[in-house]
Amino acid sequence: MVIVGAGPAGTAAAVTLARAGRDVVVVDRARFPRDKTCGDGLTAGALRLLEEMGLPAATVESWQRVDDVVLRAPSGREATFPLPREGGRFAVVAPRMDLDAALVDLARSAGAEVLEGHALLGATDHPERIVVGVEGIGEVQARYAVGADGAWSPLRKALGAWVEGYRGDWHAFRQYVAGVGPRAARALWVSFEPDLLPGYLWSFPLAGGRANVGFGVARGGRHTVRDMAPLWRDLLRRPHVRAVLGDAAAPEGPHRAWPIPARIDGVPLSAGRALFAGDAAAASDPMTGEGIGQALLTGVLAAEAIDSAGPYDAHLARQRYEVAVRRQLVPDHRLARALLAVLGTRGGADWSIAACAATPWTRRNFARWLFEDYPRAVLATPRRWHAGMFTGPGAYRSSASSAGAAMAASVTGPLRP
Repeated sequence: MVIVGAGPAGTAAAVTLARAGRDVVVVDRARFPRDKTCGDGLTAGALRLLEEMGLPAATVESWQRVDDVVLRAPSGREATFPLPREGGRFAVVAPRMDLDAALVDLARSAGAEVLEGHALLGATDHPERIVVGVEGIGEVQARYAVGADGAWSPLRKALGAWVEGYRGDWHAFRQYVAGVGPRAARALWVSFEPDLLPGYLWSFPLAGGRANVGFGVARGGRHTVRDMAPLWRDLLRRPHVRAVLGDAAAPEGPHRAWPIPARIDGVPLSAGRALFAGDAAAASDPMTGEGIGQALLTGVLAAEAIDSAGPYDAHLARQRYEVAVRRQLVPDHRLARALLAVLGTRGGADWSIAACAATPWTRRNFARWLFEDYPRAVLATPRRWHAGMFTGPGAYRSSASSAGAAMAASVTGPLRP
C-alpha cells in the first residue's frame, strides 16, 4: 500500500494497515516535525481514536487539557460550558507540529516505511495496481493508494478526480500568541462576532501561556481571502478580544490562512485503486471546521476497507469504504450543515447559546456534544445507540492501553464497515 500524506489521516491508515500485516509506504513532501496551519483542537472523539491507535498520552508533551468552553453570543453575552473534570480527557489543544511528528513516529513503530521530503509527481491507475511517481525515489507500485494529502490533494488531481472549481467551504486564519492573560490561558474561548457569522473567532489555550488564536468565515460570504489580514488586525483591536487575550499578549510568528473543505457527502471518495481520506475527502465538520477526528476516522475506515477487500477487488474496497463513510460520518455532517442556517443570523446564534446555557444539565451536555463526545446525529441514528452513550468517560482515563482501546470501541462504535 502507498499512502500519500503523513498527517492524521495518512498515519491512521498506515498504522491500521501495517498492524494488519500489509506492506505500507508513506510519502510526504514535508520533513517532520513541521508546522501545520490548524486550530489545534482535539475533540473527545479524536482523543479516543488516538488512544485506540496506541498513541500514549505523554508522547505529546505540549498537549493542553481543556476543562471549560466559553461561548460569546453576538449580543455580547457569555456562557461557560464545563467539560467533565474526572474520567479522562474530553478536549485537548495540541500543536500540530508536535502531534503530527508523534503520529509519524507511531506509524514507523507499527512497521510502515515513511519517506519524508519526497513529493508526489504523478500517479496512474491500472487494473491490478496503482503506480505513483515519487520525487527522488522513482515509481512506487502498489495494490492501493490512500490519498491523505490535504485539501488540494495532488493524488486526486493526478487521477483526474478533482472537483473542478471547488476551493473549500471555509476560509480560516490563525496565529500563535504568547503571554496571554489568565482567561485565554485556562479556557477555550469562542466568540460569534456579528460580522463573521456563521463563522467565529477563537482562542484555544496552549501550554506555557500561549494560545492558538484565529477565526473562520464561510466561503462566498461577506469576507474574502483578501479581507482576512486587515480583518485580523481589526478583530485583535476589539475591546472584548483584548480583555480575553490580556495586555501582555504578543503575536508569535507569522499569521497563516488555509481552506477548510467540508463536503464529504458531495465529493468522490475514490478513484480506481485510490481512496481519499481527511481533507482530501473534504471530511471536516461543516459547523465547527474541526477536522482532526474526521481525518483519523476516515484514515482508519479506508485502511479497513482495503484490508477486508483484499489485494485484487478494488471495487469491493471502494464500496466498503463509501458505505462506512455514509454510515459513520455523513449523518453527522448533514446535521452540522443544517445547524449553520441557525448560526448564520444574530438572533439564531443568540438564541442557540442562551438555550444551551439554560441549566447546568444543558451546559454540561452541550459541551460534550460540541466536542464530539458522541456522534452529532446519534439521536437520529438508532443503530449507533448503546448503553451509556451520553455519560461514558473520556479518553486516557488510565494508563492501561487495553482499557483505553476497549472504551474507545464502546463509545465510538465499531469502525469496520
